[in-house]
Amino acid sequence: MHRETIRVPVGEGLTIAADVAGRHGAPTVVLGHGGGQTRHSWDKCEEQLAAAGYYAINYDLRGHGDSDWSPDGDYGIQTRARDLMAVAAQGSRPFALVGASLGGITALVAASLGLEPAAIVLVDIVPKMSAKGVAKIRGFMMANPDGFTSIEEAADAISAYYPERPRPKDLSGLNKNLRHHPDGRWRWHWDQRMMTDERGDPKHLLELMDRADWTDRVPTLLVRGMKSDIVDDDGVADLRRRIPALEIADIRGAGHMVAGDKNDEFNAAVIEFLTRVMPPA
Repeated sequence: MHRETIRVPVGEGLTIAADVAGRHGAPTVVLGHGGGQTRHSWDKCEEQLAAAGYYAINYDLRGHGDSDWSPDGDYGIQTRARDLMAVAAQGSRPFALVGASLGGITALVAASLGLEPAAIVLVDIVPKMSAKGVAKIRGFMMANPDGFTSIEEAADAISAYYPERPRPKDLSGLNKNLRHHPDGRWRWHWDQRMMTDERGDPKHLLELMDRADWTDRVPTLLVRGMKSDIVDDDGVADLRRRIPALEIADIRGAGHMVAGDKNDEFNAAVIEFLTRVMPPA
């Protein structure tokens, strides 16, 4: 598979980094990762989508990975949605949006602001999230603002937050999420200011969804980790009320990081759905 990295202008001199793979002109799938992650969490999914006949665009959200950070600390959900619109324009129609957590919120907002996807896949995210689960994630992401003395220390922090996932023996993958600074410390490679930007408050998503007009015509799949602490039964019921034709794929043994916990099962569920509702050319 040939993968190319591009940079997408999003205004004010800022650019978004994205990997693209597959045949230009084919139906497009845009992949948006979760908060605190990078596009590399989708590498295998991107590869399998390209092999299935799609043109995959796998991007780093603003303030993450190799994408630019907002100089004024603007990480509002509408700003992220405009970024997504610019990224989606790099592909062809029809296009689908696949988003995990923050990437899924961004997809919902973009659709509610006028972007017209042929399909949406939400990865363990719903508009009405578990308050307890959100608080747990915020606590983890706001901890260690001064970073870590080593990659091993960062891995220990992840294991303490997510003890169900086996601690990897090879920690080299963390190099994609951490940067080694001149002072010798390792810090997450995302802008912590996003955690205090009130424009990113999930309540704004609920307000937008209340006015959304796409929910009765865009095929939508929720891929839920059955051990998730973000998506509970109330959240699923609320989403089903909003999207009556909602499809759900339950991935057993997976938590909030569904794609990382059960990658093959996740990829299979997404590709099966997309080939039905937006077949590759």
